[in-house]
Amino acid sequence: MDYDYIPLPQRQPLVWPNGARVALILTFNLETWDLTKDTDKPYYAGGPSILPDILPGNTPDFPNYSWREYGQRVGLWRLIDLFDELGVKASCTTNAVTFDRRKAMTDAVLERGWELLTHNWEQGELLTNFAGDPAKEREIVLRTLDQFEKFTGRKSKGWLSSSLRGTLQTADILAEYGCTFYCDIMNDDQPYLLRTPHGPIVSVPYSNEINDFTFITRKNYTTDEYRDVLIEELDVLYAEGAKTGRIMNLGLHPHVSGRAHRIRALREFIEHAKSLPGVWWATREEIAQWYLQNHESHIPGQLG
Repeated sequence: MDYDYIPLPQRQPLVWPNGARVALILTFNLETWDLTKDTDKPYYAGGPSILPDILPGNTPDFPNYSWREYGQRVGLWRLIDLFDELGVKASCTTNAVTFDRRKAMTDAVLERGWELLTHNWEQGELLTNFAGDPAKEREIVLRTLDQFEKFTGRKSKGWLSSSLRGTLQTADILAEYGCTFYCDIMNDDQPYLLRTPHGPIVSVPYSNEINDFTFITRKNYTTDEYRDVLIEELDVLYAEGAKTGRIMNLGLHPHVSGRAHRIRALREFIEHAKSLPGVWWATREEIAQWYLQNHESHIPGQLG
């Protein structure tokens, strides 16, 4: 995988379908992780911990494990109720093991016709652990894609790595097996093409900046501060989108945003977004399909 450095002023205007200014993606991460790992090293269970002093992988860490599990048992359903009430859809990522271990979560997404894409096999297993073992990484990616197809009846068109920890070959493997977009590269407000030996794949960026973990768990924002920064991000992108279209991705974790005292922030943000006529409530697959057909009008010559 490689891509060119093409700063924003050197691009042509990006003109979204129907003259939209911002493609807004609201991402639920349906993550599932092992309680323990066969290691005495600290276990990185897929995100910042609520308590410090991470335990070895072979020791159950119930405070951190059950904090996250709240999202599977309660928080996700609060988020789904909100989205159903407001008539908006989420674009969801899922670990492959979620289909087996927490099937009600993936069933709820599929029943609503929301977008679902692959998010590694298990949340505590990072592809970068196998950066020196390409065959093992390939095995994990293909096993994940197969599991997705088994439970959904269709091939996954996109991928987000656990903790965004992909390798130099991740996008190459995905393109080889028919995926059209990859979300780990978080360096832009617009899509662009990544080159692989198997043809182009669209970078549809996720965001660790516009993300409830960052705002709430790392920065300790209040509910009002969380709402306000989301509205401000969208308003600035919306104003800039009058000249060239933008993407806003909001990463949501059910055990963080799905708490009772935070749900108001999302309600008020979504109500604000719905009041703007130039917002495209897009799926990543829709963005990728459109961009593969229109990239030359945006950044000519990306394929070299």
